[in-house]
Amino acid sequence: MEGSLILASVALGIASHVCFNRYEPRSANTAIPILLLLPPALLLLLHHPITTVSVACVYVAFYVSLSASIVIYRVSPFHPLAKYPGPLVCKATKLWTLGISIRGYHYLYLKKLHDKYGPYVRTGPNELSVIDAQAVIQILNSGGLEKGRYFEGGRHASTPPTIVSLVGDAHTAKRRTWNRAMTSASIREYDPMLLKRTRQLLTHLETTTEAVDIVFWFDLFALDLMGDLCFGGGFELMKEGKDKDRIGERIRTFTKASTISGRIPWIISTLHLLPQVGKTIQEFNDFGQALAMHRMRNGPPSGAKDMWYHLADEANLEKDRPTLESSAADGIVAVVAASDTTASAMSSLIWFLLNHPQAYRRVREELDRVFPEDVDNVDALCDFDRQQELKYLSACINEALRLHPPLPTNGGPRQVKLEEDARIIAGRVLPPGTSVYTPTYAVHRRPEYFSQPSLFLPDRWLASSTEKPRFNIANHNPAAFFPFSLGPANCIGQRFARREMLLVMTMLFKTFDIAFAKGFDDRQTWPEGMQDFFVATRGPLRIRVSRRT
Repeated sequence: MEGSLILASVALGIASHVCFNRYEPRSANTAIPILLLLPPALLLLLHHPITTVSVACVYVAFYVSLSASIVIYRVSPFHPLAKYPGPLVCKATKLWTLGISIRGYHYLYLKKLHDKYGPYVRTGPNELSVIDAQAVIQILNSGGLEKGRYFEGGRHASTPPTIVSLVGDAHTAKRRTWNRAMTSASIREYDPMLLKRTRQLLTHLETTTEAVDIVFWFDLFALDLMGDLCFGGGFELMKEGKDKDRIGERIRTFTKASTISGRIPWIISTLHLLPQVGKTIQEFNDFGQALAMHRMRNGPPSGAKDMWYHLADEANLEKDRPTLESSAADGIVAVVAASDTTASAMSSLIWFLLNHPQAYRRVREELDRVFPEDVDNVDALCDFDRQQELKYLSACINEALRLHPPLPTNGGPRQVKLEEDARIIAGRVLPPGTSVYTPTYAVHRRPEYFSQPSLFLPDRWLASSTEKPRFNIANHNPAAFFPFSLGPANCIGQRFARREMLLVMTMLFKTFDIAFAKGFDDRQTWPEGMQDFFVATRGPLRIRVSRRT
C-alpha cells in the first residue's frame, strides 16, 4: 500500500510541475500554500490512513519528484532556452546566482561567464545575460523589452509607484514631470545649490590637516546636494562631518535588500508579509514624507526652482497632480539615484588619476590652460561654458564611467512577458517569460568594442576632439557605452550628473595637489572592494590634499 502511495505522490509532483509550468504563479503567496496542501489532500483523496509514516512518505516523495522534474526539464534540450550556453547549475536554479549577489559580486560573475561562453549566456532557468551591443540597444530602446517583475514586484503596497517601478503609459506620464526637472533651463536653476555645496566640500577638505576618506566626503556632499534639490535642504551632513541621520545607511540597506530580493522576485510579496520587513519599509516611507513636509513648509533653499518644484508639479501643468506621498517617493528616488552614483563615479576618477600620473598631469595642464586665473578666483572656475573646453578631463570622466559604471549590472532585468509571443532580438529568439540582463560592466570591457578594455586610456574618447589622442585606439564603439542606460527608461539626470562631476573635478584639481595618503595600502586593490547592490558601493579611499601654490 505504501508503494502505491509513493507512486501517487511522485505522479502528483510531476503533474504539479507541468501545471505550474503552464500556469506560472506570480508570487510565492499562491504557490507555497498549494504545495503545502497537496500532499495531505492526496491522502484524503485516496482514503489512506493518516499516520506519521504516511504523511512523511507522501511529502518526501512529492517534493523529491517535483524538484527532480523541475531540474530535469530545465537542463533538458526541451527547455525554450536550451540552445543558450551557460553553467549547468545556473540552468537548474537561481539560488546559485542569489548567493553571489548577496556578496555583491554578481557583476564580476557575469563578466566571467561572458568571457567563457560569449555574448549570450543563460544565467538562470529563464534568464539570459546579453552583452552584444546591437541586442542591448534593441532591448533597452523604444519598442524593446519592458521592465521585469524585479521592478514592480519589489514595491511594497505602502509605497506609491515611482518612475522606477512604472511601465507603459503610466511611466510616460511620470517621465514628463522628470523631463521638466532635467531640461537645460531647469538644470541652470540648480547651479546656486551646486556651487554652494561644491565650495563647502572644498572648504572642509582644505581645513582638514590629516588624510581624508574621499569616498566618505563625496557621499556627504552628494547627499547634501540632493537634499537641497529634492527636499529644500536640511541634511547638512558635511557641516556635521557625519551622516547623523543615517541617510546613506538607510539608502544602502534599502538598495541592498531590493537587489537581493529582486533576484527571486516571486518571493518578494511573501517577504513583505514579515512584520519587520513591513516596518522597515514603512519607516523609510515616513522618512521621505517628513522630508517632503519640510520642503512644503520652507520652500527651496536658494529661492529658485528646485527639483521638487517639478516633481510635485507646483506649476500645475499636469491634469492629475501627484500626491504628497507620490512626490516624496519620487524625491527619495532622486536622492538614491543621484547621490551614490555620482559619488561612486568621482571616487573612481580620483583613484584612476592617482594611479596614472601622466593622465593626472594632463588634467592639471588642461585646467591651467583653460583657467589661467589664480585658484582663489572661484567665480572663474565656476564658468560652465569654459568647462566645456575641458576635453581631456571629460574623456577621463568617460573612461572612469566605462571601467567602473555606477550601475554595474544596469539595474534590474527586462522581460519578455508570459502573455506575449516570443521576441526576436538581434536575430535571437527570446521565449515568453525570459528575463534579460544587460550588464554594463561586462559590455564596457568587451575587446570587440574597446581596445585594451581593462586599461585606463582616456585618449580613446578624443578622436573627434581638438585635444588629439596620443595613442592609437583600434576598436572604439561609443554605441557600446551606456553608463546611464539607454532608451525611455535611461537615467534622466545624466546631464546634471555630468555637470556636477565636471564642476567638482574642475575645482578640486585646480585648487589642490592630491595624492594617496601615506600608509594607504589599498591603492592598487581598491577596486576589488566594489560591490554591486543596484548602485556600486566602495570601501574607503584615503588621500591627502594640499593647496596648490
